[in-house]
Amino acid sequence: MRKWRVPRAPKTPPAPAALNPAQLAGFRRKLLAWFHRAKRDLPWRRTRDPYRIWISEIMLQQTRVAAVIPYYGRFLKRFPNVRALARARLETVLRHWAGLGYYSRARNLHRAAKAIVTRHGGRFPRELDEALALAGIGRYTAAAVLSIAYGKPLAVLDGNGARVLARLGAVRGDLRAPRHWRQFEKASAALLAPRAAGDWNQAMMELGAKVCTPMAPHCAECPVAAFCRARSLGIENEVPTARRKRVPVQITVAAAVLLDANGRTLLVRPDAHTSVAEVESLFSRLWQFPAVIAGKNARAELAAHLRKQCGMDGDGNKFQMTPMDPARHTVTFREIQLAPFLVRLARLPSPPAGNSKTIPLSCVSKLAVSSATRKIAASAISQTDNVP
Repeated sequence: MRKWRVPRAPKTPPAPAALNPAQLAGFRRKLLAWFHRAKRDLPWRRTRDPYRIWISEIMLQQTRVAAVIPYYGRFLKRFPNVRALARARLETVLRHWAGLGYYSRARNLHRAAKAIVTRHGGRFPRELDEALALAGIGRYTAAAVLSIAYGKPLAVLDGNGARVLARLGAVRGDLRAPRHWRQFEKASAALLAPRAAGDWNQAMMELGAKVCTPMAPHCAECPVAAFCRARSLGIENEVPTARRKRVPVQITVAAAVLLDANGRTLLVRPDAHTSVAEVESLFSRLWQFPAVIAGKNARAELAAHLRKQCGMDGDGNKFQMTPMDPARHTVTFREIQLAPFLVRLARLPSPPAGNSKTIPLSCVSKLAVSSATRKIAASAISQTDNVP
């Protein structure tokens, strides 16, 4: 009687955390050699100054490298060290951050700089718990700064590194699922080259950014492809599972460019507890034109807002509102249609509540304002000569 053999499962590399000492040494050697040979020449990689590394790590949160590079240089030129940053007014810090987005990062940088000067003698702390106590510093940022600047043996785990680990271990599912993230944290710590922790952490992130990309990974260029279980199983394009994108929310924001005969305009910065707090968040809690999230009748709703918040008398017919060219703006999952209106007045109003300031329209972009406000100001400047 003929015997049937059960097909053998394909031979796959062990999971990252299960590498034996010889395999682990080979893995580290190959990845570090690749990093030293192929790493991008980025300005924050030319220093071990903890202040400069900290600034880069904060800027790189949710922001592309190409977008960060010019901001990084300009920011350090204005604030070359932590004491200069701590001495500066918050308004000045925000102005030099303007356009980079996620302005809470700049506010936390300023708070943390003051704490570093007062509590740590102007030097970024060397201990993990002290770093974590600073505003805006989480486990990832603390480990990155301490490992790169001070050589502390702390593993860093970000989205790029988690994707690399998911493919190395052929881990299916959502990277951010708690059980998977804990698994990746253990694997990251197990793989860490303790004597070259800073380079190791950067190498893992660089591998995810350049080679082990979300779509169509470049496996032929991967220095550790021989250790990759996903590749050996032919599922590198299926791992990790793509995250479901949040359904975009369509929003119309009506904004008023109030303009007097001298070309001055009104900007506001409402209190966070006012009824326009949601609109304020869309403008990053910076100086903005009076605005409201509008429904079907943007003109009427904006007119009502001007009466209530800016103390302007009468209904919408008492002050002429001339529509200007709309603009599109995106904030995370919100797709915003900016609907600006020009309102010419003999005298600018003085809002009864909240902070406000009058400034030449041409100078708006010199303040700490969001990209949305810059777009509205640019539209107004380009059209005021042609609007009756």
